[in-house]
Amino acid sequence: MKVVILAGGYGTRLSEETDLRPKPMVEIGGKPIIWHIMKIYSHFGFNEFVVLLGYKGIHIKDYFNNYFLHQSDVTIDIRNNKVEVHSNLSEPWKITMVDTGLETQTGGRIKRAQKYLKDQTFMLTYGDGVGNIDIPKLLDFHREGKATMTLTAVLPEGRFGAISTDGNLITNFIEKPQGDGAWINGGFFVCEPEIFNYIENDQTIFERSPMETMAKEKKIIAFKHKGFWRPMDTLRDKNQLEILWRSGSAPWKVWHD
Repeated sequence: MKVVILAGGYGTRLSEETDLRPKPMVEIGGKPIIWHIMKIYSHFGFNEFVVLLGYKGIHIKDYFNNYFLHQSDVTIDIRNNKVEVHSNLSEPWKITMVDTGLETQTGGRIKRAQKYLKDQTFMLTYGDGVGNIDIPKLLDFHREGKATMTLTAVLPEGRFGAISTDGNLITNFIEKPQGDGAWINGGFFVCEPEIFNYIENDQTIFERSPMETMAKEKKIIAFKHKGFWRPMDTLRDKNQLEILWRSGSAPWKVWHD
């Protein structure tokens, strides 16, 4: 089963980083966040990826085309134009990178992947969010639900600390409570090929008409994930993920070195 990753947006809310590279190439612990996402799936045996490129997509192509150089010791013989890779660290990944257009919306990007998916069930996620999602459990849930699409629903962490009061007396501090209790779209979808019937053209925003229509037709189910999930929308988000990684106990690191 293939994993489709949306990696073509401008990432304007993270412009401090994305002026120079696409958001999926912004690094956490010295590795692009798209690498972290792929490692999550790969840990569970999903090693075929379709990456949907757009803004500065060449950076993603170059990274994976030169993956051995990024991961290994090398000897470069300039005189003889030879490169020798030493003790290379590879991944069992097969990656198809699709140029989906600079201004194409999320639905249009997904539609461009259709020819590479061969009418089979596939995974889909965003190229800027990580979590300790139990992917096999998600897939089983999807199959049991017999839905057109399964969405991983998450409870976002609150942005600010909260206090509990009794009248004017403060009784407790809560560092970062979860939001208002509303579940949101956390990505990590499982999709049937039928979803392509709901995408009209390049300007279709997947989260609007396609998902809204499927929801009205009762074709989407929610896999409620109560564990760790975090998007990387802003520089603050990026810095928090970096702190977690440096702590040595990043919750999304489900794989072993």
